[in-house]
Amino acid sequence: MKLLTLTAAFLFVGYFAQAQVLPSFQFGIKAGANLSRFDSDHTFSSDNRAGYYAGVWARLGAAGIFFQPELYISGKQADLVSDETGQVNKVRFTSLDVPLLVGTKFGAAGVGLRLNTGPMFSLILDEHQSFGEAAGNVFNADFKNQALSWQFGAGLDVNKLSFDARYVLGISKINNSGYPPTRLSLFTIGLGYRLF
Repeated sequence: MKLLTLTAAFLFVGYFAQAQVLPSFQFGIKAGANLSRFDSDHTFSSDNRAGYYAGVWARLGAAGIFFQPELYISGKQADLVSDETGQVNKVRFTSLDVPLLVGTKFGAAGVGLRLNTGPMFSLILDEHQSFGEAAGNVFNADFKNQALSWQFGAGLDVNKLSFDARYVLGISKINNSGYPPTRLSLFTIGLGYRLF
């Protein structure tokens, strides 16, 4: 009986080690929601507003470490409130987001916990803003067509499904105007499906 238990333990440890050490490639789709917030000093405040994202991801890894590039279409929005007048400017735009993540994964038997971090490059595809008459005089958001941010996140894989939660910290300012630097920060949650 002891020999059988010992053999089963070695087989389990061997399977777990092999699953973590051997190189692997995965590809899938993902969609989710984001909460956007603009950060600026003493010009306006911003309320979190819900947006969306959808796209594809790939994961290359070995020995418990992985590289995960992603490509998403993302709709972002926020309500900007002037600190001086209280006027509201509703900002909406769509971007192509490219996170380049590095992380580690723990787990076996189809269930794993992931931790990841890395830069995200965003290219604004279009912008649309709805201004009130007075709000246009308070803040004229002249957005750049690109931005750099940094992601921190965790995920859970259960067979082919994945669940992700991330915080995206804006690094580069996204406005070209003479106002103080404005950066976009996000919280995101998503559901993914591994195709292969």
